[in-house]
Amino acid sequence: MGIKNKMTIVLVLSLGLLIVGCRADSSYQLNQQSVKSNIPVDNKAKPVIVIMIDSLMTKPLQDAIQEGRAPAMQYLMKKGQYFPQVVSSFPTMSVTIDSTLLTGTYADQHHVPGLVWYSDQRKRMIFYGNGLKEAFKIDQMQVFLDAIYQLNQVHLNKKTKTIHEELADKGKESASINAIVFRGRTKHDLKVPRFIANSNRVPEQLRITGPQWFSYATLAQLDPKNSWNTPPWKKFGMNDEFSAKDTAFLINQKKLPSVTIAYFPENDSLVHKKGPNQLEGIEKADQALQSVLNAYGSWEQAVKNAVWVVLGDSGQSAVYDDRQAATVELKPLLNHYRIVQLNQSVRKEDQIVLSTNERMAYVYAIHEDVELSDVVKNLQKEEKLDIIAMKDDNNNICITKGKEGAIFSYRPGGNFTDEYGQSWTLSGEASLVDMKINNNRIKYGIYPDVLARLYGAMNSHEGKYVVVTVKPGYELVGESSPTHIGGGAHGSLHEKDSLVPLIISGTDTRPKSLRIVDIKDWILQLVNG
Repeated sequence: MGIKNKMTIVLVLSLGLLIVGCRADSSYQLNQQSVKSNIPVDNKAKPVIVIMIDSLMTKPLQDAIQEGRAPAMQYLMKKGQYFPQVVSSFPTMSVTIDSTLLTGTYADQHHVPGLVWYSDQRKRMIFYGNGLKEAFKIDQMQVFLDAIYQLNQVHLNKKTKTIHEELADKGKESASINAIVFRGRTKHDLKVPRFIANSNRVPEQLRITGPQWFSYATLAQLDPKNSWNTPPWKKFGMNDEFSAKDTAFLINQKKLPSVTIAYFPENDSLVHKKGPNQLEGIEKADQALQSVLNAYGSWEQAVKNAVWVVLGDSGQSAVYDDRQAATVELKPLLNHYRIVQLNQSVRKEDQIVLSTNERMAYVYAIHEDVELSDVVKNLQKEEKLDIIAMKDDNNNICITKGKEGAIFSYRPGGNFTDEYGQSWTLSGEASLVDMKINNNRIKYGIYPDVLARLYGAMNSHEGKYVVVTVKPGYELVGESSPTHIGGGAHGSLHEKDSLVPLIISGTDTRPKSLRIVDIKDWILQLVNG
């Protein structure tokens, strides 16, 4: 997911609640330009440049190429390899997907469950920024800290190394440009505006750890001239042009590290607004990509001198244009429980917490009197619900659907093997998750890698909870969550939300499987030889 609904920094800035002209300390930025690397360069391995285009999907990409609106991506395809169906993470929300890309693990290991979730340990909701209505109801100072600091330094599992950390441990440099998940080994001080620091809740200098080369919208730029791309009307730097300019700066300055991960956010908000078939966002992302390729003098030199990886993070499903038909509210299904209100602290008598992530949600049973099986029965009354999952007392994951009596359950390890070499114990109706089984071999249907991805979400954080998704065309709505009527939304396990294109140029190799979770190991192999 992208800038409109997920990037807290943009949300916070655009509201004018937190940062006006907030940026990293200018002296820090200038000093960063003169950083001389003491790390020996491996001249054999070409640098890898990863361009993540938010909500890039195969069909609109092919349409854009056919109309001549994406020449850079077309060029990289012709000079390399193209894979139209790569499996994302789950929930299909950018914070979780980016954590998967950087760690090479699903949420059960990296511990970032979604854009919105409830921390049983902290007894509060965690928001990384999720739309204007919610923004007016929640603690903006806490959201700022959650998105800028807690996400990377606390919530992202410290035992699970990011690609930036692994490269640093091997004496190699890396770069993060506008990526939301960026944890590394190098300390960076972000200067917090005085009026926030004066609240006594946010330190004046916010220290984070990232890769050697770190860039994050108006908070930090690599190119001193890139502040031109950080005014309010340009989303304070959370835009494609900013990302491209800082990436090109590293190339022009001959400071390109072993791996650069650059995030192009703008396509996402256009898909949310206009639907999955819009091409304007892809055209804009391609123009930004062209400027990065041009930094090499010619596109031919660009492919010769670097490995290029261009991919989407998640797809989006078209949302029906009738609000009443398109939206699914969970609250009425659970209205006999005491449900925590968005702007209130959790009280002893509260029973349920709802965390809505567009087309998926976590439903938490926070009171000992609430049985998950009862919550599931109530949710089953809604036929628009697609997957309804809970863990039983034996840690099996049990799945049903709206208006469906059948049950399917599974757990890791066992006699059934899927196409990714993962083994499972299965019981019940496999058709509920559109799986076919032949000679103990599992073939996935419209829910790619569903067993591992759902297992990741079901074990991503503490607490008793049900995972719910909705069918294509629909969107879950919480108390004040954003909706995308007539546009697009994501979050679910369905292939419409889960499959993205991948372009690789500059190498004949590819990840061991066509899943985002396997990209990290492949990149490390490329740069480590």
